[in-house]
Amino acid sequence: MARRQRRREPETARIESASHDGRGIAAIDGKKVFVAGALPGEEVRFQRRKSRRNFDEAELLEVLEPSPERIEARCEAYGRCGGCSLQHVSEAQQRQIKEQTLRDNLERIGRVTPSTWFEPMTGPGWNYRRRARLAAKDVYAKGRVLVGFRERHAPFITDMHRCEVLAQPVDGLIDALSELIAALSISARLPQIEIAVADNATAMVFRVLDAPTADDEAFLRAFGEDHDIRIYLQPGGLDTITLLAPDSIAEPLYYDLPEFDIRIAFDAVGFVQVNSEINRRMVHQAVELLDPGAEDRVLDLYCGIGNFSLPLARHAGEVLGVEGDAMLVKAAAANAELNGINNAKFRLADLSAIDGSEGWLREGWDLLLLDPARSGAQEIVEHIDTIGPRRIVYVSCHPGTLARDADTLVNEKGYTCESAGIIDMFPHTAHVESIAVFNK
Repeated sequence: MARRQRRREPETARIESASHDGRGIAAIDGKKVFVAGALPGEEVRFQRRKSRRNFDEAELLEVLEPSPERIEARCEAYGRCGGCSLQHVSEAQQRQIKEQTLRDNLERIGRVTPSTWFEPMTGPGWNYRRRARLAAKDVYAKGRVLVGFRERHAPFITDMHRCEVLAQPVDGLIDALSELIAALSISARLPQIEIAVADNATAMVFRVLDAPTADDEAFLRAFGEDHDIRIYLQPGGLDTITLLAPDSIAEPLYYDLPEFDIRIAFDAVGFVQVNSEINRRMVHQAVELLDPGAEDRVLDLYCGIGNFSLPLARHAGEVLGVEGDAMLVKAAAANAELNGINNAKFRLADLSAIDGSEGWLREGWDLLLLDPARSGAQEIVEHIDTIGPRRIVYVSCHPGTLARDADTLVNEKGYTCESAGIIDMFPHTAHVESIAVFNK
């Protein structure tokens, strides 16, 4: 028989330092223990949850001696919910942690030091999240349907009643969603809800593993009418999403970029930047930093639905947006038409599989905008000589891959890193979004 794992008992230790994601670090018998929610200098009680070869991960049970930096978390579910990890420190301190993470990655991995550092790009700290996926499960032991994010230390759904970071009106609808799902005959077959809060409407997409009855649909329709929410059902893949209520809609979901007189339509499960105010500021800064003129040709890679491409097209001579998702390419082209923009084109290409022979790479691009996923833009920077831009603005959602790509650009390809800084897209989390500028 396999030996049963020994139950971990609570321990007490002094936190000596902090990791790049804000977890406190204690050293016990020569092994590091990462304690989520603990701050340097604090004495804490914790319980180890995961053992690794070189370190362990632990759950904070009690703060015995708090740090002067500690503040009271605003959210009642904080500490249990995995949605936020830094509510126990001020927003200013959160940004310092994130900026230090970016600095350390650029120096250690990228061997790059920007000539200047941007001030952190900041926005609203609460009710900022306009896109989210909420899990749902009828939990007998709790006597209710739980709706929310997963717990921090377990795959269970957090028992929560509201969410302080979700955009209004969804922030206060957790209990209402719980009651709605509990009333459905398929309550055990509805595992998640996709949330999208646009400038003009709010949408919810209910993933249904069984077909709802007529009474179920009536409950869902009433919920949508009561809270002014568009209700969609998703019985299968993304191509199965259908509008349930209201019967029809006059216009798609959209957000505006007023500075550029741009309106960008998106669907209820499509990718958009989650923080609308930060997105507006980010687009402004990216366009300002690239500074395209009427004669410039701009290449926007990982272009999505045109978030950067269309504002750039207001100033540039020509813009080409390239994206690996066919649905996003189609949406970007539709958004160009919606805004009467004729100098922006879009094409489909797998940017992780380019080899330098692609014709569109060789069309003489003056400026380059990069906004890749967490995996970064390694394949692109390897072929940067083929593209040949004089200036690059790189928007990153992972400091490690930005640093890796910066190493290639600066230490192999002859670019200089002019400036860099963080974008606080996800307050109260350890997620580090950033922007960097490279010149040939």
